[in-house]
Amino acid sequence: MQAIRGYDTQPEITVRKALHAQGYRYRLNRRDLRGKPDIVLPKYRAVIFVHGCFWHGHECAIFKWPATRKEFWRTKIEENVERDRRNEHALNASGWRVGVIWECSLKGRGRLGLSVVVDRVVAWLDTSDPKMEIRGIE
Repeated sequence: MQAIRGYDTQPEITVRKALHAQGYRYRLNRRDLRGKPDIVLPKYRAVIFVHGCFWHGHECAIFKWPATRKEFWRTKIEENVERDRRNEHALNASGWRVGVIWECSLKGRGRLGLSVVVDRVVAWLDTSDPKMEIRGIE
């Protein structure tokens, strides 16, 4: 697990480049914010997490429980999901809007495509909605 990247993952870089091309400017992985969000847009008081479906326990076509060390993986992934919940709640409580983009929306059978994902993010930034979630088609 040491080789697993915690930041600068391919889905994250893809989303960042597309947002930058649309003219949005952001900060990355701000340590002073709970959960070190992948993308921070201070002008919009919004943060975006680009979650990998496996590591964050997203029930989709990409996610599959490992066949070995079942108890270890179940505990690990459930703790990740609970930590995500706590981080989102803390960010909302401190006035930040939270968006989650799931890996399955960018790749796999049910992907939406990058342009659709970016359009949804841009539309969300122009609203005052406190939460956004983009997932692939099931």
